[in-house]
Amino acid sequence: MNPGEIAALTFDVFGTVVDWRSSLVREGEAFGRAHGLTVDWVRFADAWRGLYQPMLERVRSGSLPWTKLDDLHRMALDRLLAEFGIHKLSEADVDHLNRAWHRLEPWPDAVAGLTRLKRRFVLATLSNGNVALIVNMARHAGLPWDAVLGAEVARHYKPQPQAYLTTAALLGLEPRQCLMVAAHNGDLAAASKVGFRTAFVRRPTEHGPGQTTDLAASQSWDVVAESFIDLAARLGC
Repeated sequence: MNPGEIAALTFDVFGTVVDWRSSLVREGEAFGRAHGLTVDWVRFADAWRGLYQPMLERVRSGSLPWTKLDDLHRMALDRLLAEFGIHKLSEADVDHLNRAWHRLEPWPDAVAGLTRLKRRFVLATLSNGNVALIVNMARHAGLPWDAVLGAEVARHYKPQPQAYLTTAALLGLEPRQCLMVAAHNGDLAAASKVGFRTAFVRRPTEHGPGQTTDLAASQSWDVVAESFIDLAARLGC
């Protein structure tokens, strides 16, 4: 792949740019201390993320009308609060916990790598996160996006083709001018099918020390990198 043919880098966010698991555990532990709760927050975080794809699939399948991710997270959270025996929280407290997804911390290389990449390329999100969530996360974590696009703007959740195609179209680009950056082989496969170029960045601890998925590139993606710093170097930034 010739980097000169690429105009924009589009990014998966959860797991690729930010460390959702450690962030949710920290948020949960702080919330537990503030409210006198004894909860296994590692298990809670994993269970919350475990409901992510099933909730998205309800929208993709049409069993739920279009619902933004904040609201899907809240539906999952309400279920988990009951399952974990957490009761008598105020609406404001539950809303604060749900917005933990707005306060996720970046991987250590993310901000520096994005800053280098931004010198040469347009940087846009191509995330299932809704716009307010991604904007608030960017402000919290210092993520230098040029545009916040993806599922809510396209009204389709990845890996539906429209999520990718709408993002490219709104940037005024052909899919082949966009490089999809993700730590998930499935995301890259879906992007590749509609003409995006692809970059795999390894995040081997996204799901914790026992992670078994996405430990390596499963196909010959256009770029394979160990970090955003490595990605920047490989793209001549």
